[in-house]
Amino acid sequence: MALQAGAQRETSFPSPKPPSSPIPMSSTTSQSPPPECTFRAQLTVFGAFLALFCTFGQFNAFGTFQTWYAAHQLHHLSPSTIAWIGSLQLWVFFFSGGFIGRVFDAFGPFWLLTTGSVILVASIILTSVATQYYQLILAQGILFGLGVGLLFYPSLISVSTHFNKYRATALGLAAAGSSAGGVVYPIMLQQLFKSVGFGWAVRISALLSALCCITAILTISCGPSYNPCKSSDPSKVIGMWASARIAFSDIRFTLLAIGSCIAALGLFIPYFYILDFVNATSPELALSPTTAFYLIAALNAGGIPGRIAPAYLADVIGRFNLLVPAAFFSGVAVLSMWLVQKVPALIIAFAVLYGFSSGAFVALINPCVAQISEKGCVGSRIGLLYTVIAFPSLIGNPAAGALLSRQHGSFTGLVAFSGSTVIVGSLVILAARFAVDKRICTRV
Repeated sequence: MALQAGAQRETSFPSPKPPSSPIPMSSTTSQSPPPECTFRAQLTVFGAFLALFCTFGQFNAFGTFQTWYAAHQLHHLSPSTIAWIGSLQLWVFFFSGGFIGRVFDAFGPFWLLTTGSVILVASIILTSVATQYYQLILAQGILFGLGVGLLFYPSLISVSTHFNKYRATALGLAAAGSSAGGVVYPIMLQQLFKSVGFGWAVRISALLSALCCITAILTISCGPSYNPCKSSDPSKVIGMWASARIAFSDIRFTLLAIGSCIAALGLFIPYFYILDFVNATSPELALSPTTAFYLIAALNAGGIPGRIAPAYLADVIGRFNLLVPAAFFSGVAVLSMWLVQKVPALIIAFAVLYGFSSGAFVALINPCVAQISEKGCVGSRIGLLYTVIAFPSLIGNPAAGALLSRQHGSFTGLVAFSGSTVIVGSLVILAARFAVDKRICTRV
């Protein structure tokens, strides 16, 4: 009964009124499904799952590339320098969110998804033939990040337009694609690197990504009741400052953005450096290089239930009520579990648990933004949040690499930086949970 009461508090829909007269026996007894159960809505979730599988899933697998580059093409460069490739991916992806969200609110998802698919596949093919650092920066860093942004934002925003009561659940199912891709791509690439070489391994991943992108384009659509925001007139797509000013006048959105920025400084560090940690301590951990590669897969495997189960529970007890614990536990796991590993089973357990908690954090941010946003402005708000997150995401991983180099290979400073920033970010988001927004009365 308590869960049912929580679900009623979370939902802004009034209880349906009983029909004034019974349905005649001669008429059909089947009722039209509610908007959240339509076939188009389910297809959109499926398409978004595939879009995130081939985009953010490859983001999550960058640790595989980081380790490969350090041993092959870029062996003469430091880990911090190599990490700039992945950080540029994140920065371009996050920074493009504001503009992409505005375009989505004005035009919808189709052209964004089509353009993003072409850019994404082209960037992967160019990465397969790149041999120099600047080439990888351009192809895998900048171009790939842009392609991911053009696919990621329209996919999740489209899902949010089909759902209200079960919005977090639907977004969690879609976001699970990123973790599923993070499991498949490291294993696939690690095997292909050995069997067909780097170039053909990456080109095969481009083919897989193309198939996913085409399916996403054909299945993703906006909800029937989604109306563009007044500030999203197609003639004013470039004018984002007024929209940003309105968004940041909402104290809850402002605190959510600040907390997310702080957390983003350290949230992705384990995805980038866990393999380097294992390789540096391999005599103690007794993990073979082949087994170490699977840690990235374990990290992302934990993110699959982490994106689905908490999202479903969030629709019952509140989205913010789970976002804060997910972020806080992620930081605690880093500080308490990463450096105390003595046996391989413990580092694998850390990877799975961190994947679960960080996956829950990533999956719950979007429904929280959608919940405190006016209808028709969801795309702009989600995109604006990710644009703000772009800057800490750019400097977080290279800063961790710099700490690693300065401490001569010791991971203590890197781990402390990662865990503490995520914890502080969760506390700021907790303040957003209790903030009062006089303009939008939405329960959390």
